[in-house]
Amino acid sequence: MLSQQIATFVAAAGEAGNEELAPLIAPPFVIGGAMFLVLVVLLLITLSYSNLGRRHAVVDEHADPHRQHPAKHPGPGH
Repeated sequence: MLSQQIATFVAAAGEAGNEELAPLIAPPFVIGGAMFLVLVVLLLITLSYSNLGRRHAVVDEHADPHRQHPAKHPGPGH
């Protein structure tokens, strides 16, 4: 059944080859360049947050008895 649907789609696509394409708002390289620039701006925004973890000195975690699963053994990071 799926092969029949695929064959029907392929046959319909072959018949519709003479239709006119939808107009673009700009040439393809301008659209691609604009998309690239948007992604570069988003990359720079993301990279601007990379120093947030290095603002303050590292503080040792204290043992909190109210944690749901407290560590059963002492040591750093528990």
